[in-house]
Amino acid sequence: MKAEIMSIGTELLLGEIVDTNTPYLANQLSVLGIDLYFTSAVGDNSARLLGTLKQAWDRSDIVLTTGGLGPTQDDITRDVIATLLGEKMEVDPQLKQELVSFFARRGIEMPESNIRQATVIPSATALVNPQGTAPGWWVEKKGKIIVAMPGPPGEMHYMWENQVLPRLQQRTGAVILTRMIKTFGTSEAKVDEMLADLTPSPNPTLATYAKLDGIYIRIAAKAEKEVEARRMVDGREADVRAILGDIIWGIDDDTQESMAGRALIDKSLSVAVAESFTGGFLTQTLATAADNERYFKGGLIAATGEAKMALGLDPKLAKSEDKAEVARAMAVLARQKLDATVGIGIEGESGVEPESGMVPGTVYIATDSDKVDVHTVQSYSGRLYQMKRRAAYYALFDLVKLLKA
Repeated sequence: MKAEIMSIGTELLLGEIVDTNTPYLANQLSVLGIDLYFTSAVGDNSARLLGTLKQAWDRSDIVLTTGGLGPTQDDITRDVIATLLGEKMEVDPQLKQELVSFFARRGIEMPESNIRQATVIPSATALVNPQGTAPGWWVEKKGKIIVAMPGPPGEMHYMWENQVLPRLQQRTGAVILTRMIKTFGTSEAKVDEMLADLTPSPNPTLATYAKLDGIYIRIAAKAEKEVEARRMVDGREADVRAILGDIIWGIDDDTQESMAGRALIDKSLSVAVAESFTGGFLTQTLATAADNERYFKGGLIAATGEAKMALGLDPKLAKSEDKAEVARAMAVLARQKLDATVGIGIEGESGVEPESGMVPGTVYIATDSDKVDVHTVQSYSGRLYQMKRRAAYYALFDLVKLLKA
């Protein structure tokens, strides 16, 4: 089966948003064993979209589109598909009622323009979208398939995983299972090098991805029966774990905050945070984690020396150039002020590289506890924006390792 992906929306061509849907779908197609030959981005112009869609229809077995399913006049994907296939769109009463209910649950009257989102053509089956107002289309005609999905990634991912993927799996005649192994503290190139002996395997396959919270390794296995696919995935995961060891922190839906929370709960411990330089990224991460009320006491955010002194930090330390010692003192302060058993302190500094004009930074992360034998400071360097965002994950990764030691 040959596939093609089309991302629809003038905002893509203007660079106003970055297309993350195409790489996501390309990855998903590779797992299914479906060949992807072409991708394209098309603006909200009926003639150009029709021409591009016709070309895709003529040369591919499956065409996946994202975007253009909204209620406004420039959302033209449905209209163009109908024109291509020579079919008339009509309002589906059930889809219309679902839209009315969607708005009613939010206490909002549905605009008349949203009714166009309830239209279908004879060759289309509506794909339910509980994440938004735009149903998708699964279109089959003359042995070919067009799948039209919403543009917002959250809506598209849900529709793909729950409605499109299962349909395509049936067409491939095989069971495909995947598992995502999550690592931290090692570069993508190094992880790829460590797994070099495993990556040539065509089944199960390995692929690495760089994420904000580490490097992910996706294992995918294809077999005629689920039990065989699962056996292959389990076996390859064991191989990966034997090689990567303790840089692995989780799998699949695990998050670093959930893993840290689990470790704290298991030991009946609690954590508090005092942050400078990072502006509260760790506090926000922990404050939005599931069950955080069972282990997270809170966060103190101080951007200046004066603010640190107001929180109770020694005036000499508050203005000290020894950032590692400041981080250590902030960890103790967080633990004591918020009555936690573990305190984390984050401090940092930045400068400018004359040659490149880039702004690198160094983050100092300290962990202090009166319940476990922990009192360490780790420092990490990198580009300023990356370090501020990733400092939360460095802190959580180190915390989990220390609590498991």
